[in-house]
Amino acid sequence: MDVPTAPRPLVITDAPELLDDLLRLAAAAAIDVTVAHTTAHAGRDWSQAPLIVAGADLLPALADLEPEPHLNVVAAGRDGLRYAAPDHPVGTAARRVGARAVFSLPHDEAALAELFAESSRPRAGRAPVVSVIGGRGGAGASLLAIALALGGARAGLCTALIDADPLGVGLDVLLGEEHAEGGRWGDLLAREGRMDWSAVRGALPVVRGLSLLTWERGAAQPVPTPAMRAVLTSAAHGSDLVVTDLPRALDAGAEEALRRTTTALLVVPAAVQAVMAAQRLAPRLRDHVADVRVVTRAADADLPAADIARALRLPLADDIAKERDLTAVLDRGDAPADHRGSPLARFADRFLARLRAEHPAEAGAAR
Repeated sequence: MDVPTAPRPLVITDAPELLDDLLRLAAAAAIDVTVAHTTAHAGRDWSQAPLIVAGADLLPALADLEPEPHLNVVAAGRDGLRYAAPDHPVGTAARRVGARAVFSLPHDEAALAELFAESSRPRAGRAPVVSVIGGRGGAGASLLAIALALGGARAGLCTALIDADPLGVGLDVLLGEEHAEGGRWGDLLAREGRMDWSAVRGALPVVRGLSLLTWERGAAQPVPTPAMRAVLTSAAHGSDLVVTDLPRALDAGAEEALRRTTTALLVVPAAVQAVMAAQRLAPRLRDHVADVRVVTRAADADLPAADIARALRLPLADDIAKERDLTAVLDRGDAPADHRGSPLARFADRFLARLRAEHPAEAGAAR
């Protein structure tokens, strides 16, 4: 199966001369970078980049997007201009995005080159966010999200399971815990800004060792972007693992979740119609998330998992065999992934072991 390449520093600028300078400094440090020529394109690699260098030309627009806090953001401009004055718009924008330094080229070239060189070292402080989405309706994305969260709890990780699909049956129902006491999305839809995740977690249902944020019974409205941003930012800084179950029809809240996603899993049953439906969604996922992988369900010799991944132009995470007696298990109010012999549980354990190996600095972020 395919393993994604290591995250690269992110350079955000549409100024040709500044870009030339930054690429030269990165090359001198033997570092490959990802370049975003617009602020919209920056969101795709923001969460995983070990270093973010935001150009003065796009910094104010970037600040208006209120990006997720990042431990290693710096700003850069050219021609010896100084941006750190309290009333300078670039300096103000730099503080809004949490930039820890504002560099002026060529004066600060040596310091910025050193940052590029240091960016190959892993960073810590933020839990990985794994988002699961179905390539078609009924693909089993919600069951996979539950499996991953339960796998995290089995591994001793402080795990948050976020139900971001307002039209789904509800993850509490699939877990057989629809009567679990605790807060729901309705209590958080008006929230924005940073929250204390320990306080939020204390108000949520705790199911099988994980914190669950899901919906009240009855009508539900989509999660506003500020609320999704607040919840995922806080959860990622207060947990060891965050799993989100996303709707296939991506609303603004779901797109915000994708911008904050470390790895997205696209679940595709082994059927030609499912692959065709997933082909409509895959490009939108790639627009927002750097690491998108396909998870096939019950692939066989007639439609192998590798062929499905190739058709979607995505790396293959794995194939999950068919669950035995799935309908009967769900009717009993049981979660199939709660049993180690379940194909879902086996996949979750394997995938999380790989994820922790790929993101060693992020494992145990809440410890």
